[in-house]
Amino acid sequence: MKHIQKRFILFALLFVAPFFINAQITAENETDTIITSNDPLVQVSYRKVAQSDILGGVSVVNLEELTKKNYNTYSLDNMQGYIGGFTGNSLWGMGEYLVLVDGIPRAANNVLPTEIEQISFLKSASAVVLYGSRAAKGVIYISTKRGKIKPLEINVRANTGYHVSKSHPKYLGSAQYMTLFNEARQNDGLSASYSDEDIYNYASGSNPYRYPNVDFYSSDYLKSYYNRTDVSTEILGGNERARFYTNIGYYRQGDVLDFGKAADNYTDRLNIRGNIDLELNDFISARIDANATFYNSRSANATDGDYWSAAATLRPNRLSPLIPLDLIDPNDQQSLGLVNGSANIIGGQYFLGGTQVDQTNVFADYYAAGTSKWTSRQFQFDTGLDFDLSGVTEGLAFHTLFAVDYATSYSTSYNNSYAVYQPSWYNYNGADVIAGLTKYNNDEKSGSQNIGGSTSNQTIAFSGYFTYDKTFSDDHNLSAILLANGYQQTISGEYHRTSNANIGLQVGYNYKQKYYAELAAAVIHSAKLAPGHRNAMSPSVSLGWKIGEEDFMANSSVFDDLTLNLSASILNSDLDIENFYMYEENYTQASGAWWGWYDGAVERSTNSLRGGNEDLTFVKRKEFSATLMASMWEKLITVNTSFFINSTEGLLIEPLTIFPNYFFTYWPDASFIPYVNYNNDKRVGFDFNVNFNKRVGEVDLSLGLSGIYYTTEATQRDENYEYDYQYREGKNIDGIWGLESAGLFQSQDEVDNSPEQKFGGTVKPGDIKYVDQNGDDVIDDKDVIYLERAGWSGAPLTLGVNFTAKWKGLTFFALGTGNYGAYAMKNDTYHWVYGDRKYSEVVLDRWTEATKATATYPRLTTESGSNNFRNSDFWMYKTDRFNLAKVQITYDLPQSLIQNSLFENMSIYVSGANLLTISKESDLLELEFDSAPQTRFFNIGLKATF
Repeated sequence: MKHIQKRFILFALLFVAPFFINAQITAENETDTIITSNDPLVQVSYRKVAQSDILGGVSVVNLEELTKKNYNTYSLDNMQGYIGGFTGNSLWGMGEYLVLVDGIPRAANNVLPTEIEQISFLKSASAVVLYGSRAAKGVIYISTKRGKIKPLEINVRANTGYHVSKSHPKYLGSAQYMTLFNEARQNDGLSASYSDEDIYNYASGSNPYRYPNVDFYSSDYLKSYYNRTDVSTEILGGNERARFYTNIGYYRQGDVLDFGKAADNYTDRLNIRGNIDLELNDFISARIDANATFYNSRSANATDGDYWSAAATLRPNRLSPLIPLDLIDPNDQQSLGLVNGSANIIGGQYFLGGTQVDQTNVFADYYAAGTSKWTSRQFQFDTGLDFDLSGVTEGLAFHTLFAVDYATSYSTSYNNSYAVYQPSWYNYNGADVIAGLTKYNNDEKSGSQNIGGSTSNQTIAFSGYFTYDKTFSDDHNLSAILLANGYQQTISGEYHRTSNANIGLQVGYNYKQKYYAELAAAVIHSAKLAPGHRNAMSPSVSLGWKIGEEDFMANSSVFDDLTLNLSASILNSDLDIENFYMYEENYTQASGAWWGWYDGAVERSTNSLRGGNEDLTFVKRKEFSATLMASMWEKLITVNTSFFINSTEGLLIEPLTIFPNYFFTYWPDASFIPYVNYNNDKRVGFDFNVNFNKRVGEVDLSLGLSGIYYTTEATQRDENYEYDYQYREGKNIDGIWGLESAGLFQSQDEVDNSPEQKFGGTVKPGDIKYVDQNGDDVIDDKDVIYLERAGWSGAPLTLGVNFTAKWKGLTFFALGTGNYGAYAMKNDTYHWVYGDRKYSEVVLDRWTEATKATATYPRLTTESGSNNFRNSDFWMYKTDRFNLAKVQITYDLPQSLIQNSLFENMSIYVSGANLLTISKESDLLELEFDSAPQTRFFNIGLKATF
């Protein structure tokens, strides 16, 4: 209770502070103070520096300015469209980047764009070395908004918009499914499951309750669109002694489902974020930040998986979800008595359908199984003190930061049981009538609220660091940082906390802001390694040269500025060490065999699962990078491009080839092989960001191009294959491996005269034919080859383009993103149809004797299809795409219209997001098979400043 009281007092302080501080503002600051700079400050490791002084591998987005022309709902939405080096899910293709919000490890989705001032993308090793082990794959640093020296300002933004589904999967109807399922059984030498009469009845649609044809994606179950509405209020201001910022926001989003209790599904979020900056005296300043976020998500209960998994699996002829009461024979009093006793008569007209197999189903669930509500609460608090130690020595300062975050979540639900009824039909005078019902289960409402799924996470972070910044003799500029940093995250259900601890030193020097040199190092610590091996040092060196400041560039008609930066680093990290105690040997009796030396004495063997290796050490990121920045033709064009080579070395494996084979046995399952640092990966690439700015008459035009291209290579692997083409070493890290197909078998003679395919089942005409890579006249796993690159951490080539045109108060903005060079497999249930799986439209192109010349899909089967449904280039497709991600038109109302009103400024805008995908595979790329449909989002918004 005391903790809750403290939080309430804190948030009350942050909320009311604006109104107390405003009294001082009015007295001390009669006019606005506006600070502009052609060289904005950028947040990097533990400091802000002028953008021109950054030594490479850093990109920045001014989100506060961007939001004026591009309304977003997610903090990192399409950031690859503005900066180079970000693929959308990784920095420089490395994977698991660290997100810091105001210097604290926090989730990017818990801070909305309206709360953010700036986002820094720290890509190079030299840019992140001071953050220690957990930052070894890059850092995205989100800086939230803060108070400013200005009178009280209130900004209100309101939006409402609609999500519209792009497309739906196309599954076959009942009659078509039944016909093709019979064909599949015939292909397998089995008798038909459905008679011609059955198929006719299902096709006729005369009685959809007796002969159901359920379409999960029809308007009976899904909305054409659903709403998202949000409103946020910002209150800020301050003077030289105190500044404040408060953001209060709320959004609510509906759901595409439109039946039963699922029609009322929603997600909402309430946030209160605030901060205060205080100048306590001439040499001490303080900051207090706090944030509280309240999430709720209400949904209908589902006992057999969610709606989308059922949509991908439940065949259309299985059951009728609802059956009209008036189809029951009026003389069948027993059936009427059963139904009339039901607590779940839908709309006063229908009872719940089911079968002996489907005694529960997702339709009945959403009508009668009750509801659940997921609740999440996040409380974040951080504070810092800054000491100006110029009294000790000029240029010296000391900074502290302490943070405590709590996140809790749990689910509450009312779980009801319900009855379903399977009708028995007969035909009376040409009409179908229900002459009997079989009831399964009972209607029961406990009235008790169930609580479960409780989780709680805590983050504690601290950093303390000295900074030194001084200029000697006007030309020699020296800077330094000495720091200690650490954080620890406690996650419920995980025994060990996630920790990061390091000390760091960075020393920088520049001469006349022309020649730069910087040395940095961090000593890191990890409890994942054995005692004596838990510490390591990560060094980095960077050099910079502002070529544009040289005398020989003074009269250049092309370059306004030209800068070259080089850096080399070795970062040690435990990010790729998955678990604790991997250095220890592991023994167990749980899987030991029972044995005895003599009658009556039974013992159990102790098995070795793993050998020990106390010399296990950190994984290393070794990197060289070069960055070139240029401004040309009086800032008509600006360029920022980086080239990088990084090698990740010492990835942990349990090797099978560098130890003798007697170190392990398959039966009993036992091994003495330890984990070792062995595998190495390499990435080589470049990123770029080019901006064009031009004023044409009264129109300001801006065009930005960004992107990253990179290659990957497995430079060392523990492997021993019979054939050279099987080796992973030398191939892409994210390679797709599979068989090379040679079309479909067209006849039994072709099957008989081809290499034997040994993947199970009988190979027949219409099955996929594979290439015998090694010429042994057998198709097996030895014929698996490298196919293409998957782009797990982003496509090989990621592109972004943004365009802005502004005329007077009217602004047009468009954003596009592209991904090229990656491939994927159609290995989902929508494309791999066998056994009793639901049939999608892809099977219409199946192989039959009549379609053998044009078929693009294997023959149908009710067996496992193990020969056909495995990774091969037959199922592979390109994921190349260009997305029209955003279009927004904004109109700033002229001052002449609002000068006598309460408003200082007002803007209205309309926008569309995720509008278009241009690709040969656009139908597939915009389709979801086992989750909610992808959507386009159309929005109208208003922003007003008071």
